[in-house]
Amino acid sequence: MIRGLGAAICLALAMSAGPARPDATIDILKFSDLKGWGGDDHAAALAVFRNTCPDLPDPAWASLCALAESQTDARRFFELFFRPVLIGGGAPALFTGYFEPELRGARKPDALFRHPIYRKPPELVAGQPWYSRREIHETGVLRGRGLEIAWLDDPVDLFFLQVQGSGRIRLTDGSAIRVGYGGKNGHDYRSIGQELVRRGIYTPHQVSAQVIRAWVKRNPEEGRDLLLHNPSFVFFRELGNVPSDKGPLGAMNRSVTPMRTIAVDPDYVPLGAPVWIEKGGRTPLHRLMVAQDTGSAIKGAQRADIFYGTGAAAGDQAGRIRDRGRMVVLLPIETALAMLPEG
Repeated sequence: MIRGLGAAICLALAMSAGPARPDATIDILKFSDLKGWGGDDHAAALAVFRNTCPDLPDPAWASLCALAESQTDARRFFELFFRPVLIGGGAPALFTGYFEPELRGARKPDALFRHPIYRKPPELVAGQPWYSRREIHETGVLRGRGLEIAWLDDPVDLFFLQVQGSGRIRLTDGSAIRVGYGGKNGHDYRSIGQELVRRGIYTPHQVSAQVIRAWVKRNPEEGRDLLLHNPSFVFFRELGNVPSDKGPLGAMNRSVTPMRTIAVDPDYVPLGAPVWIEKGGRTPLHRLMVAQDTGSAIKGAQRADIFYGTGAAAGDQAGRIRDRGRMVVLLPIETALAMLPEG
C-alpha cells in the first residue's frame, strides 16, 4: 500500500465532521459492544492520538485535543467524550499490513545499483494522469533529468518501496537516508497479487508479499511484465527532518506508530480519528488505533492497513496479513449524533 497518497487533498477532505460519502450506513454502538475494549492499553492509544490531534481544525475535535493533553485516565477520556460509530458495517472489514522497508542503495549508479528512486518531475500535475508505469519504463521519460535520489540493487525492492510509500536506504558509504511519498502519476493502483490469482497461478489465500516476491524472482521475464501490470507509479522526496527512532511520515505529515497507526479511506473515516479494530485471522488483534495515514489500495468504510514498523521482521508480519473483522470509528459525541438520519 502506498502511504500518504494525495496527502494534502485527503487531509482537507477528511477534516469534515463525518464521512464524505452519503452511501455509508451509520450505527452508533456502546463501548460494551467493542470486543476486548477493557483489555487494551488506552494510554498508548491516547499518546498516539495526541500526536496528530492538533492537526484537526474542526471545532468538535479542537476542544477534545485540548482536553487530551491533561488526561490521566485514558479509557475514561475516550468513553466520556466519544461514541463508537460503525460506518458501512454491512460487510466484514478487510485488514492488511504495511511497513517501512530498509533497503540497500547508493547515491550513484554502478553495475549493482541500477534501479533509480525518482523525485517527482516538475510537469506532473496532481490528480491528472501522466505516463503509466509501463510507459515510463518503455519510453525512458525520466532518464537523464537529474531526478534520481538514489539507486537500488533490486527492481522488486523498488516496486514494493512504491507500494509501501516510504523507506530507509542504507548507502554504500555507511550512511542512511529516508524517503517518503512525493507524488504519483495519476493512475489507479492495480494489485499484482490479484493479477496472479486471475492468471490461475495462486488462489487468494496463498497470496502474500513474500509469495509475490519469490514468484517474480523465479520468473524474471514474466515477473518484470507482472510489475508493469500496476500502472500507478510513485515518486519520492528525501526526508531529512525525521528522527531515526521515529516512524515514517503518514498522510498527516507526522510520524506513524507501529501497531497503533492505520491507513484508512478518508472518504469515510476522518484522518486523526481513533478507530477500534477487531481483526481475526491467525493473529487476532483487538486494539484502539489512530487513523493517521491513507493508501491508494485502501478504499471503503471497512478497510484498513495496519502499520507494523520498520525493517524485515515488520515486513514479514505485514505481508502475511489479510484478515477479516470489524472497525469502529470513535467520533466526538456531537459529531456522532449529527450523523444519524432525522426521524
